[in-house]
Amino acid sequence: MPAHEFLADSPREAGLDPQKVDTLFERAAREVNEGLLPSCQIAIARNGKVGAMRTFGHAVQGGADSPATNDTLYTIFSCTKAIMSAAAWLLIGEGKLDVRERAADIVPEFGTNGKDVITVEQLLLHTAGFPNAPYAQSEWRDRAKRLERFSRWRPEFPPGSRFFYHPTASFWVIAEIIERRAGMDFHQFVRERIALPLGLPGMHLGLAPELHHRVADLVYVGEALSAEDLRKLGFPPMIETEVIEEMILGFNTPGVREAGVPGGGGIMTAAELALFYQGVMHNRGKDGRPLWKPEVLAEALRPRSGEYTDPYLGHKVNRALGVVIAGDDGMANFRGFGKTNSPAAFGHGGAGGQIGWADPASGISLAYCTNGFDRNDIRQGRRGVALSSLAAVCAA
Repeated sequence: MPAHEFLADSPREAGLDPQKVDTLFERAAREVNEGLLPSCQIAIARNGKVGAMRTFGHAVQGGADSPATNDTLYTIFSCTKAIMSAAAWLLIGEGKLDVRERAADIVPEFGTNGKDVITVEQLLLHTAGFPNAPYAQSEWRDRAKRLERFSRWRPEFPPGSRFFYHPTASFWVIAEIIERRAGMDFHQFVRERIALPLGLPGMHLGLAPELHHRVADLVYVGEALSAEDLRKLGFPPMIETEVIEEMILGFNTPGVREAGVPGGGGIMTAAELALFYQGVMHNRGKDGRPLWKPEVLAEALRPRSGEYTDPYLGHKVNRALGVVIAGDDGMANFRGFGKTNSPAAFGHGGAGGQIGWADPASGISLAYCTNGFDRNDIRQGRRGVALSSLAAVCAA
């Protein structure tokens, strides 16, 4: 758990309405109480503090089934992309990185098979063209294998021609870029330049072996909807990606947890994730000084994806540098922000229904984690909309 100075004694101390927070927590507990999800954890923050946090259910931790607590750690999957993007923003502010640069000019091993034209911005926008590039989990801790994979990857479509979400591949390149421009391992950079300055030593990217006993093991729950089920609900068939059950359950293994995959390997409590967003929103470390240059932060949170659309539902993706912006076109609920956040809300969700966002208009940040992967994608999505919608109106 974060230090006491970041934990309010009550929701009201953090500027939150206790009754609205209770309603939010009741909704978070629903699927656990109904027996669908094994456990979940939720934290809501405002004014630089976690105003309230709750953990529900049981989880297998360190091989034993036990009650999940506020000290239980969860894998946040692609919520990690916001943290890695924030690391890149630091280098941009120091003049060590420009989003217009070609990735191959920084990482020559990457510049093969037509990938030499890909820019840093395209990597962060998921328009680089290699969403399904293979990279086995067993190789994630081997940098030489990483570079070998880079050289073998081929674009599936012309870089910059369209948006297609890259679950892991593009952020491995971002990690390598960070290492070359920062002169240190990307895990170390995130820890020394983001986690510790924000006062969040429990924000892990690459988990130490002695902490594995605190992590909630991942399990799949529910039944997947058929193509016919989806059609009746007005949705097209789901798009296949590398995010399959075997890949997700690999995050229960020590090697994958310790690898800290930059596109989805963050492990922490919901409190750390909510406080990370407070740190970005207020741009203030624990010493009171800004971490990011204000002008760089403003530019990083500027929507820049233009007319790029989501290949599944067809709405504009409204992406900034590595994060998603809610927007004012009525599509915020499909982007992970619910129905009551302001257009300026920003963040990044994660596989299995993980939630992480902040809204500068209200000052609220929300983090929700679960170790239960619901195979019913529509139910999972509706849960996220409900939780975000209830959280966004919790200001006192």
